[in-house]
Amino acid sequence: MKTIIQIDNLNKKYQSQVIFENASLHILAGQKIGCIGRNGAGKSTLCRMIIDQEDADSGSIAKHSDLKLSYLEQHDPFKPDEKVVDFLVRYTNQPEWRCCKVAHQFQISDQQLGMKVGELSGGYQTRIKFAAMLLREPNFLILDEPTNYLDLKTLMLLENFLKTEYQGGFIIVSHDREFLSKTCSQTLDVEHGKLKFYPGPINEYMDYKDEQRRHVESHNRNIQAQRKQLQQFIDRFSAKSSKARQAQSKGKQMKRLEELEEMPDNRSVNIRIPQLEPQRGVALECADMTIGYPNKVISKKINFFIPAGSHVAILGDNGQGKTTFMRTLANDLQALAGEFKWGYEMSIGYYAQHVYQNISSDLDVYSYLRFVAASHVRDQEILDMAGSFLFSGDDVNKKVKTLSGGERARLCLAGILLKKNKVLLLDEPTNHLDFDTVEALASALQKFNGTVFFISHDRTFVKTIATEIIEVGNGTINRYSGTYEEYLYFMANQIKQDLQQTTDSSQTTKKIDKKQLKLQLRVIEKDLKSAEKERAVLEEEFAKPSYTFNVDKNRRYKELKLKIGELESLWLEEQELLTSS
Repeated sequence: MKTIIQIDNLNKKYQSQVIFENASLHILAGQKIGCIGRNGAGKSTLCRMIIDQEDADSGSIAKHSDLKLSYLEQHDPFKPDEKVVDFLVRYTNQPEWRCCKVAHQFQISDQQLGMKVGELSGGYQTRIKFAAMLLREPNFLILDEPTNYLDLKTLMLLENFLKTEYQGGFIIVSHDREFLSKTCSQTLDVEHGKLKFYPGPINEYMDYKDEQRRHVESHNRNIQAQRKQLQQFIDRFSAKSSKARQAQSKGKQMKRLEELEEMPDNRSVNIRIPQLEPQRGVALECADMTIGYPNKVISKKINFFIPAGSHVAILGDNGQGKTTFMRTLANDLQALAGEFKWGYEMSIGYYAQHVYQNISSDLDVYSYLRFVAASHVRDQEILDMAGSFLFSGDDVNKKVKTLSGGERARLCLAGILLKKNKVLLLDEPTNHLDFDTVEALASALQKFNGTVFFISHDRTFVKTIATEIIEVGNGTINRYSGTYEEYLYFMANQIKQDLQQTTDSSQTTKKIDKKQLKLQLRVIEKDLKSAEKERAVLEEEFAKPSYTFNVDKNRRYKELKLKIGELESLWLEEQELLTSS
């Protein structure tokens, strides 16, 4: 397979911080690479440099002429008053039939395609951006944290598309281990200024890394034992003339013994949440509660109770009311009707997605954590918690005003865990954490003996923590009776059925509307005629004795061949539908 992206001796610094130092990587066409690494290691920087949004200090990133790169837009490229299908056609320059076909893969229905983008929820707007990205017909994708803020259904739709529909390669930066394990067959570890490529999936790589670490530790222990033994001989016999030569030989032998460089154990992140007195009884009871806003009801007739000590995952599609429900529980919103009651002396710690913006900017990291921590929490516990969230050494003296948004979010989360509240309300707590810190937080919350309500779409995170599930959707909020594994199984089956229904509905619509079918055939025939004409012009040019090889024309010729093949297949499919309808 050909090298499609070649990175050689890449160097990048931000002031005194070294991001990359002589880093190299060759990416082959079709490789599906999961990219991991600590926060600040350079994952996003690498993505920005590949898509030419940032320059390297030195070194090179060469791209093959056949590379058609696409990435997920961070901003919204559509106009709120623009219809979905109109946006897709305008933004991608693809015919309407193709836009609809790709949109259906993300369960955007024909009805929604005719709606204004601004009328759809944030989750569906993200699906539209995915469809737009893929409609550009790329052969390689750059996806930097695509799972942040995606609801579970959209995440599973993307996962399904990447596994079963998309034929090209990609790099995915993510802290979601399950998403990486299901979509990626190779692993890229960005650490200590280097790009470490492993030709296997994430779980296999983590096992390999553990094995390598154990090998290094074992080797170094053996070397240290040999050195000790040789030093004892030297100390004992170097003064004796009969043994002096032997002692000198042992000294030379000891110098030749080399230890292997210790591999940093990134997974040594250890978060400890202060434990509480055991809780009993009911933590939360909702009675005929209605939630929402003065001009909009989100959900009503909410009735359930949650036992103290439960770890509750709040699940559902984006825009259905998960955050509204959590804000109501945190008394950040008032219930519109009915009531909810917390158990006896239940103190609440609330982590919202944007709560970090309210931290006093004049405090330093340590002062903030000391201020918010429970009075009996020791200074060492505070420093340990700071270190767990990547504030170690002099970082604890940094002023809050100098921190990035992600750093402030981590600081706020660390502070909430130190407050020793009996109830934790956590809205998307993993979004600004790296791979290893997410797993450490999951482990800590699993052991926490208080009550936890949390919103997350990271399946590994939810599987580790959740003992209860609350499902939010279609104007209802209910306690789910099954396990999380059962919930995922149900979701996967529902997605499969919905995709089939969307396909069947699309086919039925085509069969019924002969006029529309004939119109689509004329559009396809027009596109086919145009592509064949352009191909013929190029073939005539290639045949001239005076022709010299041109990379752009050669690439365009290949594109036209593919396009003509697709259009011919589609024409046959549409013609069969027209004949059978």
